[in-house]
Amino acid sequence: MLSDMKRNAAMPRGEHVVGADREGRPSPIDVHVGSRIRLRRTLLGMSQERLGEALGLTFQQVQKYERGVNRVGASRLFDLSRVLDVPISFFFDDMPESLASAYGNQAGRRSTGGFSETSEGGFADEALNRRETLELVRAYYRITDPAVRKRVFDLIKSMGPAEG
Repeated sequence: MLSDMKRNAAMPRGEHVVGADREGRPSPIDVHVGSRIRLRRTLLGMSQERLGEALGLTFQQVQKYERGVNRVGASRLFDLSRVLDVPISFFFDDMPESLASAYGNQAGRRSTGGFSETSEGGFADEALNRRETLELVRAYYRITDPAVRKRVFDLIKSMGPAEG
């Protein structure tokens, strides 16, 4: 506690402390990484329990990672990337510009998975975090006949607003 106080006192005003804030809330970066873990796990149709077993953890520990309550260390992030079959950078993709800049990251936000910037300047990837979207994607990929899957894809596209 005393060393934390000394460290915070030595920091210039306006500089952000990475990690939980003073009220004990998780760091926004930890929350973002956790949401990406949950996104990928859900896209794979994997339960928290199954992910925990693959990592040697309980499902409660997986829950804490996904909510950002527990910070994911480097070795655990490496393990997660292997189990979830994504590069480590996946967990930081699509980080909000405000969050990236608040922590000094000028790399900004990258769009992945075919999502692109909207006319308002935001990214249209917020829908990825909805259970409905994840269930739809899983159902779509369960269609084994490529011709049928293409027709379903074309049907859904035709029901939305015209691009342009």
